[in-house]
Amino acid sequence: MLWSLFKILVFVAIIGLLALGGHFLMQTSGGVQITVAGVEYTLGPLQSVIALGVLVFGVWLFFKLLSLLIATLKFLNGDETALSRHFDRSRERRGYEALSDGLMALASGEGRMAMAKASKAEKLLNKPELTNLLVAQAAEMTGDTKKASETYKKLVTNSATRFVGVRGIMKQKLVEGDDETARKLAEKALALKPRHEETQDVLLNLQTKAQDWAGARSTLTSKLKAGYLPRDVFKRRDAVLALSEAKGILDDGASVEQQEQAIEANRLSPDLVPAAAMAARAYIEKGKPRAATKILKKAWEVQPHPDLAHAFAEIAPDESAQDRIKRFTALTRIHPENMETRLILAELNIVAEDFPEARRALGDLVEKQADARGYTLMAAIERGEGASDAVVQGWLAKALTAPRGPQWVCENCHDIQPEWAPVCQNCGSFDTLSWQTPQTPEIATATGVHMLPLIVGALEDKASAEEEPETEEDVPAEVIELNADTVDETAEKQA
Repeated sequence: MLWSLFKILVFVAIIGLLALGGHFLMQTSGGVQITVAGVEYTLGPLQSVIALGVLVFGVWLFFKLLSLLIATLKFLNGDETALSRHFDRSRERRGYEALSDGLMALASGEGRMAMAKASKAEKLLNKPELTNLLVAQAAEMTGDTKKASETYKKLVTNSATRFVGVRGIMKQKLVEGDDETARKLAEKALALKPRHEETQDVLLNLQTKAQDWAGARSTLTSKLKAGYLPRDVFKRRDAVLALSEAKGILDDGASVEQQEQAIEANRLSPDLVPAAAMAARAYIEKGKPRAATKILKKAWEVQPHPDLAHAFAEIAPDESAQDRIKRFTALTRIHPENMETRLILAELNIVAEDFPEARRALGDLVEKQADARGYTLMAAIERGEGASDAVVQGWLAKALTAPRGPQWVCENCHDIQPEWAPVCQNCGSFDTLSWQTPQTPEIATATGVHMLPLIVGALEDKASAEEEPETEEDVPAEVIELNADTVDETAEKQA
């Protein structure tokens, strides 16, 4: 309000001063005489001031017209001028409009429209760092992979867009199934942007599929440093990778480094069952049964598992059945009511031919948590106590149709794996196998019907001694198909 009043007062003051100056000039005598071509012109004071103003305006207009003429000549000559900048701004405005329309068409799924707008923007803007990406994505949407690949290669040549170009070519190689080239491109992309989370995940997945465990551990460390991975998850996955490096520990050519890697994997994640079993076997190879026992007991505290029991049995492979039962007390007393503990006790007592104790170990497990393994153990107990063939075969028939119990199941695709592996054999996902009861029925089982071959062998021996042998209809088809090799292998596991 005050500012507006001040401006009005200033304007009135200027008008007043001009009027006062004009009045003063009109009252003043004299003037200016100008001679042009022998003719004299006499101007009064006011006329002189007006003539001076007209002269100044004329000079200013002359220089402006001269500048316009010079600019026109430079424009025609190709030099940068105000006119050229005007046309450049107009072309740039139309280019950005085409770029914006292309992005909208790309987001809307209109591939051909996006391609057309991208080409127009490319011609108008002459900024490949902006338009090439739109051209590449539009070409991919329309199915023109050749055009997209060529455009991504152009992006690679520019330092500002090199990462985008490498990443684009990497994705194309992934779609084509060329994992080896994609892995190299992912390594290059990660070198350009070490903290890029998506590239880290892609590279880690490709490295695990290629069994490049050392490279995968390095990528995993990068994810931890970038803050994309919790430390507890990092420790478990690093243990999985270390375990994968030591996977050949049981081979004849297993090196000391592999044994150390297995022990390191167990140190990183003591609750990882395969790592505990492998580390225990490494200590057994080194002649350190106490260290192996300590590892297996610690893992058993977290999760009782048959693989841990098998590794525990390997500590003293030549002991008697009774001595084995006593030694296994170190495991079985930790979780006495756990299903796996009760099944292990039942198996050990069956091997020791203490069938009443085996029945007591199972207890009500068959009624409450019935699975194929429990049913086959009951069949072995019944056979050991002298039950009829009909009773034994009844338990076997139940075992053949019962759930197979906990398995190694992929949490991503729910596929059942016969043994643990760092990468799912079905979907290729990393560290997704967990020991759980499958949600869908399955035929094969990791724990297996361990006692079935032994029982069937006993039935077949008895049937061959009788005058009227059993027919194929009396024995399940799955039992008939079991061969002597399977019997021997399973008997060794139970021993």
